[in-house]
Amino acid sequence: MAKTPRPPTDPWTDAVAHLRAVDPQWGPLIDRVGPCLIRPRADRFGTLVRAIVGQQISSKAAATIDAKLRALAGDPHTPEGIGAAGETGLRSVGLSGVKARYALNLSGAVQSGDVPLHEFHLWSDEAIVASLTTIKGVGVWTAEMFLIFSLSRPDVFPVGDLGVRAALRDRLGLPDLPKPDACRLIAEPWRPFRSVASWYLWRSLDPIDRTTLPASLNINASEPT
Repeated sequence: MAKTPRPPTDPWTDAVAHLRAVDPQWGPLIDRVGPCLIRPRADRFGTLVRAIVGQQISSKAAATIDAKLRALAGDPHTPEGIGAAGETGLRSVGLSGVKARYALNLSGAVQSGDVPLHEFHLWSDEAIVASLTTIKGVGVWTAEMFLIFSLSRPDVFPVGDLGVRAALRDRLGLPDLPKPDACRLIAEPWRPFRSVASWYLWRSLDPIDRTTLPASLNINASEPT
């Protein structure tokens, strides 16, 4: 008699239990949204490209540009494909000149080995952020999106993210977006699972205001395996 397959283990069970325990406000949101879908992704370079594409634009616009970029330079994204497209090619799919140069900077750093993405699973969060931010166009926010959505690091809290700040404002009934220091203070009880808290904060805005959701969230959360 064939065995009934066991359901997949939820890697964030402890994180969800912790959030529920430290703040009862999490319960209704978690129940409404469902399990956290952050999972590691092998496509580390592609995650960074999508983060660059998604800077300062809506998730919908970012997804459209990313699809055109994959059609032009190859799917999945590769340093070689992005580099071969050149600035003119990258701009032809909707990237600004600045973002095109950022993508080329990333491509060059990975191809040269200056930023060894394949080794990052062995590095600390802080070391990864320091390495990525040596690339012009890759700031702390982009590095944090990489930590969360590519490596599934559990305790990243992107205090500069508009969606996180907007969700905290709405959650606490604040008149304005909280400043980064205030965000850190609010999130202190959520350690060591602030990445999961961030994911639920983003989801609390969906579909109310998708313009504040990072492109990495929408691309990665729909592919949890």
